[in-house]
Amino acid sequence: MASHRLVLIGLVAVLAYGTPAGAQIAISANDNKVMLVNGVVQVVRNPPADTVTILDLKAAPPRVIAEIAVPASVVGPPTSVAITPDEGLALVTAAMRIDPNDPSKQTPDTRLSVLDLKSSPPKVLGTVEAGRGAAGVSINRQGNLALVANRAEGTVSVYTIQGKTVTPVGKVTVGDEKSGPSHVAITPDGKMALVTRDGDDRISVLNIDGTKVEYAKRDLFAGLRPYGIDVARSGAHAVVANIGRNMGDSDTISLIDLRAKPPRVVETVTVGQTPEGITLSPDGSLAAVVIMNGSNKAKDWPFYNDNGKLILFRVSGTSLSKAAEAPIGHWSQGAAFSADGKTILVGNMVEKDIQVFEWNGTALRDTGQRIKVNGGSAALRTADR
Repeated sequence: MASHRLVLIGLVAVLAYGTPAGAQIAISANDNKVMLVNGVVQVVRNPPADTVTILDLKAAPPRVIAEIAVPASVVGPPTSVAITPDEGLALVTAAMRIDPNDPSKQTPDTRLSVLDLKSSPPKVLGTVEAGRGAAGVSINRQGNLALVANRAEGTVSVYTIQGKTVTPVGKVTVGDEKSGPSHVAITPDGKMALVTRDGDDRISVLNIDGTKVEYAKRDLFAGLRPYGIDVARSGAHAVVANIGRNMGDSDTISLIDLRAKPPRVVETVTVGQTPEGITLSPDGSLAAVVIMNGSNKAKDWPFYNDNGKLILFRVSGTSLSKAAEAPIGHWSQGAAFSADGKTILVGNMVEKDIQVFEWNGTALRDTGQRIKVNGGSAALRTADR
């Protein structure tokens, strides 16, 4: 078990001071360790520090509040950051670090960084230990429990949150080290979580009772390599992105009926190549899906395209239907909605920026705004409420 005491780590220059009153925070976790060279991910020699960019989504247009140094990684779903419901703390995982024995390679990391968003300026409080390959992280709507999916060891780490103190309380084993737990999403009542396992193509159900978290020994089967997952605020449904083998085939997203007894997959639809990120609108009626679309491949690859796609799907009962789409950047990752559902952010790894879209209920519009971030935007999140 890791020490419960937080170990202080440094921070870099802050671009602005404090969190404005009434702000709605979005956070981009930015990876500086890797770059894409003609479809091949390469480790950067002597890279600058990874960062997180803190954004005010209530501002028009959205603006940067601060940017600080925090270990981050593009490996894993683009949900490696989570924010408490009161927007006081953020947790950021670091799935990979540069291998100290071979700087041309990466090796699994175990760090979970804790950020104080209320301080002026925002700062890193410290780190706690997670599992190898710590990837997707979520905080319950009650703000007192966090779960981290550890991709390289088949476990989920459990933490309590009290004020500004994050304490590890154990791990739950869901599979072997090749099962690839990728992200974990918690239901609004805080009593259940769903863990995507891209290594063995299933979604595991966890039961939660206070700080006691157990594998329910029940799995759902949605599609090939379930990866990103999000649960509606109502608790009625969840959506999952099945990323497939990244070989040019069209991949899928699935809808999970959480009100069914027991919960089950009720629809799966084809969306295109590699749905990397998926998130639901605040009212749960819309799913935003970030499609790589071959934009992360070499230009002479048969299925290469010179842009990714943001595709919106309406959720109606147990059905999914396409509502809109728009081109995005290359090797794109996460998406996030504003609280009113009218602004959508998309993070682009290659361009090292965040695109800003507007949604009026029927049409999706690229505003033309690009928010530059210090590193490739590897994850993007707002608070679950």
